[in-house]
Amino acid sequence: MSEQNETQVQPSAQPNVPEIKDGAVIVEAPSTWRTIKREFLKDKVALVSAIILAVLFLTVIIWSFFIPKTAVTNVNIIDQYLAPGTQGHILGTDEQGRDQLLMLVASAKNSLLIAFMITVIGQVVGIIVGLITGYFRGIVDTAIMRIIDFWIVLPFIMIIIVLVSIVPKYNEWTLIWIIGLFAWQGTTRLIRSKVLSESDRDYVRASKTSGSSNFMIMFREILPNLASIIIVDSTLTFAGNIGIETTLSFLGFGLPNGTPSLGTMVSAATDPTVLATKAYVWLPPVIFIIVICVGISFVGQVFRRAADARQRLG
Repeated sequence: MSEQNETQVQPSAQPNVPEIKDGAVIVEAPSTWRTIKREFLKDKVALVSAIILAVLFLTVIIWSFFIPKTAVTNVNIIDQYLAPGTQGHILGTDEQGRDQLLMLVASAKNSLLIAFMITVIGQVVGIIVGLITGYFRGIVDTAIMRIIDFWIVLPFIMIIIVLVSIVPKYNEWTLIWIIGLFAWQGTTRLIRSKVLSESDRDYVRASKTSGSSNFMIMFREILPNLASIIIVDSTLTFAGNIGIETTLSFLGFGLPNGTPSLGTMVSAATDPTVLATKAYVWLPPVIFIIVICVGISFVGQVFRRAADARQRLG
């Protein structure tokens, strides 16, 4: 009977249970994804935003593969400015007689893809440069940061417009690389500030003592500990890049002529008649942009809180 009682009073194994060692309470920090999941469950608005974003992104990506190229390139003046619901056009038609719903899907795919590629380029370059400057410090850090300080103060929108105007054989990838030239400086400063603190921690000193190379310490030891902050920065940067591409296309310096874009669709509102009497032409892309950017903002706040929680727990 005594053995049975002893068995009953033994606590069951549970994850993240505080451990007492040498009089100190040690709490195991939850994983990054577990922390993010917890924050999403606490913030219902962010959870709904994430679901809406997932549905929109999947719909745009999948549907765009089934849209024939002629649907966004052919012109049919007879069907110009048809009202929503007319002749099977759910959102009506634009000034060239093209279906607005198909144009919205094709434009969203191009804008999102370009913003995503710019974000990838900016994050990869920014993370690598930030790791190098924050880890080595000294003259390397000083030289690179002075270049970045000069680069950041440049009016990059005006420079992009000039480059787009003078580059021959201009296409989507040209725009991506041109914007990518200005998409990594902010990430570099963020990663550098975090690496400066991480490089003074005990695990980095232990790796140096054990003879690990600088490359291994930067990318195997330090970089995984930056995952939370990288996720936050990537999310918010992606929303900003959507705005940059849309703005350039609205001004006529974005995607090449004939390539659908959200900014090009919104630019139809520059016509006073269309702005006042044909809101169905420019309102759908405006609503789409607002929903995407606001949704990403709510999701980004969750990622930021998760990153702060992980940082507090070490």
